[in-house]
Amino acid sequence: MKTIHSYWAYLVLAILIITVANAIYGLLKKKSFSDKDLRLGLFTLIFSHIQLLIGLGWYFSSPYYKALKANGSEVMGDAASRLLAIEHPVMMILATIIITIGWSKHKKKTEDHKKFKTFVIFYGIGLLLILSKIPWNQWPLV
Repeated sequence: MKTIHSYWAYLVLAILIITVANAIYGLLKKKSFSDKDLRLGLFTLIFSHIQLLIGLGWYFSSPYYKALKANGSEVMGDAASRLLAIEHPVMMILATIIITIGWSKHKKKTEDHKKFKTFVIFYGIGLLLILSKIPWNQWPLV
């Protein structure tokens, strides 16, 4: 499950970066919000939710969760353990929530530039949160 979670993360990051870049481009070039833009946002939302579900499945069966339950103060005292047991899961949940809020908010916008702006803000914040708490030293390289 950890392997699936790690490799699915590449897909999530790729589509999230593409969606944010596309939204920035659409905003700056004053483009109309097309079906392609809608689909990019939707696929990003779906991929991030799948990643969250895989991650939660992995987390609750992981040694990090078991260590946290057994001796929370020791886990909290070690930065590497704390990252994997607390910081990474919480930040990924928050990032997914923010992406979901961005998807919901963009649907209420009627002007194209406001839809792009909503994606830039919410999906961009989600991207930054994800990048900030990826355990880079444990992430497999393709």
